[in-house]
Amino acid sequence: MKLFLDTASVTEIRTMWELGILDGVTTNPSLVAKEGRRFEEVLREICAVGVPSVSAEVVGTAADQMIVEGRHLRGIHPSIYVKCPMTPDGLKATKVLAAEGTRVNMTLVFSANQALLAAKVGAAYVSPFIGRLDDQSEDGMELVREIVTIYRNYHVKTEILVASVRHPVHVLEAAKLGADIATMPFAVMDKLVHHPLTDIGLARFLKDWEKVPKA
Repeated sequence: MKLFLDTASVTEIRTMWELGILDGVTTNPSLVAKEGRRFEEVLREICAVGVPSVSAEVVGTAADQMIVEGRHLRGIHPSIYVKCPMTPDGLKATKVLAAEGTRVNMTLVFSANQALLAAKVGAAYVSPFIGRLDDQSEDGMELVREIVTIYRNYHVKTEILVASVRHPVHVLEAAKLGADIATMPFAVMDKLVHHPLTDIGLARFLKDWEKVPKA
């Protein structure tokens, strides 16, 4: 399973990229706003890190607006995937953009039926928001399970990008279910790296090493 960072912080992206575990980045207007910088400037800097997949979201709500924005975004860098929302206009825009060769990440997906529609219009990624479903007392991972089943039934090429990940267990469950990608905040990815027993074990090894004769 590929691991993406859900951030617009170039510092966070570089940190995980240098570890060798990062496969991509997802951004959204809220994340970019936190950086306090121009959208395109941030995108270009993220792409310059070398990340092969960077999702950038349109902000227009009408299909024609999304198409224009999508064409512009894809021209910024070859790594750009265009994020379109799961709306009637988003479906229209995705169909046009995908037909032109633009890789679309269909976002704000909350049902398996929506995921099926995203695949039908040619989305490269479909992004079910599991954490937000959990917030509404629904089972976000059940949605992932349903999408995986449907896509396997019909050999769908659209990749399942599990979004709104809140903790490492979400990542683990997504991997067990066979999702293609999980995108997460820096804090969650950092927790994947660490385990208290690893720290304890390393400390013990180093302490014992001090007892080994050096001459």
